[in-house]
Amino acid sequence: MTRPEQVLRTYITLTVVSTAASSMIWGVNTLFLLDAGLSIGEAFVANAFFTVGMVLFEVPTGVVADTVGRRTSYLLGTITLFVSTLLYLLLWQQTGAPFAAWATASVLLGLGFTFFSGATEAWLVDGLNATGYRGSLDAAFAKGQIASGVAMLGGSIGGGLLAQWTNLGVPYAVRAALLGVTFVVAWRAMHDIGFTPKPRVSVVAEMRGILRSSLDHGLLNPPVRWVMLAAPFTAGVSVYGFYAAQPYLLELYGSSDSYAIAGLSAGLVAGAQILGGASASSVARVFRRRTSVMLAAVGSVVVVLVLIGLTTSFWAAFVLLAVWSVLFAAVTPVRQAYLNELIPSAQRATVLSSDSLLGSAGGVVIQPTLGRAADVWGYGPAYLLGAVIQLLALPFILLARRTHAAPEGERIPVAV
Repeated sequence: MTRPEQVLRTYITLTVVSTAASSMIWGVNTLFLLDAGLSIGEAFVANAFFTVGMVLFEVPTGVVADTVGRRTSYLLGTITLFVSTLLYLLLWQQTGAPFAAWATASVLLGLGFTFFSGATEAWLVDGLNATGYRGSLDAAFAKGQIASGVAMLGGSIGGGLLAQWTNLGVPYAVRAALLGVTFVVAWRAMHDIGFTPKPRVSVVAEMRGILRSSLDHGLLNPPVRWVMLAAPFTAGVSVYGFYAAQPYLLELYGSSDSYAIAGLSAGLVAGAQILGGASASSVARVFRRRTSVMLAAVGSVVVVLVLIGLTTSFWAAFVLLAVWSVLFAAVTPVRQAYLNELIPSAQRATVLSSDSLLGSAGGVVIQPTLGRAADVWGYGPAYLLGAVIQLLALPFILLARRTHAAPEGERIPVAV
């Protein structure tokens, strides 16, 4: 009989191998696009097409996870990311590749990640529930975040050093190889537990029914709806802030080709993930309600983004980015637990994918907007504009707080 410890161990293993693979390029991705001949604005438009892919495919792939299975969805995501990573590498090797090709490759990357989003969380929660897990979801997600941070730390710094010692294409080749390892691990260790696909008579009718139920438990459910509607502002600014940090730190450092510094900036975010996950129990003791954690984190991020936009010091920006990353990392397990406890198993992957869709939709608009602002005024003013956009998330979280949802009724559990 499968035990909850086995489910959690498999989740952490999958998190480590997939994050290590993905993060090989996170520290150098913007520099990679600029090296391929794209302007700053075009680089962030390419990233926006990545989020377009997520917007287009989030719900359909969530339905795949809720009908065919979470494991199938995860394996399809691994294959798609492998192919699209190789396509990125091929375009970089071609002098003057058309922007349309970059846009297509970015959309495919987005498709790959949508197979992961929703399905992975749903697989974990279903498995834990089915095996009699007695701990808190906050603690389970925090452990996954710590594992993800460790993997990202090694992957992003390693990718930066590889680019420094060789060229910007090598981290992408290594990423493709690690995605192959991820597929093997998922194939052997990931099996749907606590979830049984229903016999299908009409796939279209079944998808329509799941989408209708997902709306009932998602956007039509007030405590879930308001938190989901805050996502476009927080996620859109966060993805820009992460990728803009690479060239911004190099600009403040005074060297445009120090790829190790760029990898270190992504490693900084990884270290913050570890710290944020480890602080989950401390956060739970300070705040009685999960929405209080979200409000405090979003408000603090606004202040930090303003300071990042105003500083002219490399080290000050470096420290402020660390603070921003810790805040983001500390609130993530709390937000995940809040949503998962309000969503039934049968619709969980689709609703979580809908949540990711809204976050990605924000990225589609906000990334190119802030990228264009950086093109015209510089990275600092773009971070200031990002702070204003982030501020727009606060009213939605306040509305969620007023609903007094079930997970809000008692102090956040801290059992690990």
